[in-house]
Amino acid sequence: MNKWLLAAVLAVSSVLGVANAQSKAGGSVEDEVRSRFEQRFNAKPDSVTRTPFGLWEVIVGTQVIYVDQAVNYLISGPVYDAKTREDLTGKKRDELLRVDFASLPFDQAVKIVRGDGSRRLVTFEDPNCGYCKKLYRDIAGLKNVTIYTFLYPILSQDSFEKSKAIWCAKDRARAWDDLMLNGKAAPAPAGDCKHPLQQNIELGRKLDVSGTPTIVFADGRRMPGAVPLDRIEATFKEIGGK
Repeated sequence: MNKWLLAAVLAVSSVLGVANAQSKAGGSVEDEVRSRFEQRFNAKPDSVTRTPFGLWEVIVGTQVIYVDQAVNYLISGPVYDAKTREDLTGKKRDELLRVDFASLPFDQAVKIVRGDGSRRLVTFEDPNCGYCKKLYRDIAGLKNVTIYTFLYPILSQDSFEKSKAIWCAKDRARAWDDLMLNGKAAPAPAGDCKHPLQQNIELGRKLDVSGTPTIVFADGRRMPGAVPLDRIEATFKEIGGK
């Protein structure tokens, strides 16, 4: 563990005893911490929870923050269980980032089916993303899978135009395959072609998809970056191929 982080935890823990003595009667300690946090940082927590190690865990969106009871000290960074070496912060953030897979608007995605299509996978990708192209080449070997690719043009206006051309192509899956494997861009779409690109961008922001590619599995877990094929296969195995 980072020496600074350890020292900060010890310092905050010592302050916590004083803060406990100063707690006001009438309201819950949780409400006090929440109120102080809002006042100091002008941000409304989604949850405030006492941790086993004496600090208070504050969740704002997908951010995990730790404060003392008086909110005089704030720690933003990983906290580990010293016995098990488990990253407690990372575990919590993974929970916050878990996606409700069934609720995703699959009609806004390019659908590719291989074999019986029994295993399902979602990707958020930008057509100008080099790591997306690497991922696409790697997962070309996946069998019995349905891949829903949300075109997520966040890199440039050119990305938006290429994504629009892909969506408006007669065969979207083939057009995406031609672009990602062979660099062959789809023909320019008709001016009246409707597309869900703005909705996809809004969806990605809502889910805190900060980069491409991002993979989402059927059990809701996500993985950023060009994830190796063997890791994807291992994850499918963990979730029973669902």
